[in-house]
Amino acid sequence: MLLIRCPYCEEERPELEFRNAGEAHVARSTDMAAISDDDFEKFFFIRSNPKGIIFERWRHIHGCARFFNAARDTVTDKFLVTYKAGEPKPDLEGLVSNEPAAYANRPPDQLNVKKPRRAPAKKKGEA
Repeated sequence: MLLIRCPYCEEERPELEFRNAGEAHVARSTDMAAISDDDFEKFFFIRSNPKGIIFERWRHIHGCARFFNAARDTVTDKFLVTYKAGEPKPDLEGLVSNEPAAYANRPPDQLNVKKPRRAPAKKKGEA
């Protein structure tokens, strides 16, 4: 089970206590009525989805119920750091492993990601 550290409760809890709330540090317009439809669409629906380190918002719904931010590696699903909402992005220099930072430049077969196996096809007449 994945453990996530809540920066407010200051303890690691099971992932079932948390909910992902999307990308963190999204710049919001001060006047939503004045932006174009295309910019409005980009703000609400278009998010970056990089392979590697991302910054996300999370909520500890079965604990303190507060929102916080986290830096997570999408390849390994490892949380590098969690920090309180409103704090700036942390410097990840010492937290990132020795793996190359640019996952995007590596072929998928070199990322040690296991592909799901398919069930064998049933033969004609089998239930």
